Amino acid sequence: MRHGVKGRKLGRVSSHREALFRNQLQSLVEKEKIITTLPKAKELRPIAERVITRGKHGTVHDRRWVLRWVLKRDLVKKVFDDIAPRFEERPGGYLRIVKLGPRQGDGAEMAVLELVEREAVAAEPEAPKETKKAKEPKPKKEAKAAAAPKTPKAEAKPKREIKKDAPKVHTKKEGRAQVSSPKKSV
Repeated sequence: MRHGVKGRKLGRVSSHREALFRNQLQSLVEKEKIITTLPKAKELRPIAERVITRGKHGTVHDRRWVLRWVLKRDLVKKVFDDIAPRFEERPGGYLRIVKLGPRQGDGAEMAVLELVEREAVAAEPEAPKETKKAKEPKPKKEAKAAAAPKTPKAEAKPKREIKKDAPKVHTKKEGRAQVSSPKKSV
């Protein structure tokens, strides 16, 4: 029986599992949205929510605690200066998990883990793409060649002659026969 045993092992040893969560947490802080498997998302959410809660407090101890999970200083700064202030009024529940369905290759259940109050980077309307206009005909190569004066190209270097009847030299190193041809002189 598994009484009081919490957390999934995810088929990894503890150090590998911790490294996985650190990497995913850094990606989540950087992009504010990641796509991963459902069990990984469910295990990462409590860690990420603790990081954001520490970011709301803002003490030196909290910065050092967050630095244990988010190893890049610029991302720690983003947690404290950008992400945490957005959730100042919210008492918890900073992340949402949206199920995507099974992955094509192995059928693993996929999910999106994202901040509830994400910056609307993707929501900004993109500039409308210009419709295809009638393109002006490009001048042909002949017209360019006539306009530009011709300069003689540098003569190509002659290729080395390879002797086909050159004897091959056999050498032995460490019990293995190696075949090499003699150096060619120019």
